[in-house]
Amino acid sequence: MIRSHASRITSTALASALLLVTASAIAELFPVTPQQRSTAQQVAQAGVPLSELAANAPDSHTVKRGDTLWGISSLFLKSPWRWPELWGLNLDQIRDPHLIYPGQVLVLDKAGGRARLSVAQSGPDGTVKISPRVRSEAISEGGVPAVPMHVIAPFLNEAVVVSADELARAPRVVAAPEGRVMMSRGDKAYVLGELGGLRDWRVFRRTTPLVDPATKEILGYEAFFLGTAEYTRAGGSTASADGKSALAVPATFELLSVKEEVGIGDRLAPVPPRELSNYAPHAPAVPIVGQVISVYGEALVAGQNQVVSINRGARDGVERGHVLALLRDGPEVIDHTGDKPAAIKLPDERHGVLFVFRVFDRVSYGLVLQAQQPVTAGDRFTQP
Repeated sequence: MIRSHASRITSTALASALLLVTASAIAELFPVTPQQRSTAQQVAQAGVPLSELAANAPDSHTVKRGDTLWGISSLFLKSPWRWPELWGLNLDQIRDPHLIYPGQVLVLDKAGGRARLSVAQSGPDGTVKISPRVRSEAISEGGVPAVPMHVIAPFLNEAVVVSADELARAPRVVAAPEGRVMMSRGDKAYVLGELGGLRDWRVFRRTTPLVDPATKEILGYEAFFLGTAEYTRAGGSTASADGKSALAVPATFELLSVKEEVGIGDRLAPVPPRELSNYAPHAPAVPIVGQVISVYGEALVAGQNQVVSINRGARDGVERGHVLALLRDGPEVIDHTGDKPAAIKLPDERHGVLFVFRVFDRVSYGLVLQAQQPVTAGDRFTQP
């Protein structure tokens, strides 16, 4: 889209002009919960105590392309997940936290022992001076997201947990043209199974059982993502050569993208609908504790911007957008300072922050946003 800006415009009007086309779309993708709005409204009335600010909170910050609300919050607040308080600091000017744009200058006001954040103003009449220019940008870009969505996006299709029954019922690749056993992008694949008239599918291979570290119960099966396929021709049935029996005719698919070659026996799952849900970071409303099951993919440990599975899901109250603190168990050591050596256990230490973005019934996936040490299977988590 192309917009032309005048040289003087009030800060509120500037925000409105920048957001004219994208406001409704972003609001749909990132809705604000009543609890988050309530928090913001409360904070907006008085500001935040100075004790809640980060030690090196800057006096101002110019929003840059690539910024996230998480990153901006971490500049000003001790706990980045408390973004509603950053938004609430200036509820009048920043009415929707997802509609903060590159180029805006956020100024921290510490007057009266309370902290407030506002969009920079240059004159007594509350105006902001900008140079006349033409700005061109894609509609889907511009607004500052809550977290790095470009990191999460691939896993929204890839991370899949199925039950044993779902796996048994899943459509399967049974053959390929010319007797081939491996297929690549652009190849045809013949599939048997219940397709329900759906057009877009994902292809998966071997499944890994997700075992609860505490109970050793299998919570589901993680499927390995191979690529995507499109349904192109219906299957059916036909008579055998001798006319004595009916033979199944597989449906035909075209492989659209391939992360790894597709083989006979691989399974299909529908591409899920786009999740228009709340990805804004927020703390669980009730205490939640659990453990990391595994690191997604081939790695044994995870660092920042890597994905792990955890042993809690929707039935445990986990939601998309939940922020969880990662904990490492304190080791058992021998205390030699007393009358005689004695075994003691050192305190558990928090070493990272996890952002939940995909939730299944008994399992969820989270993005490691901060990690002081490598995250491994068995690490515990709790509310932040």
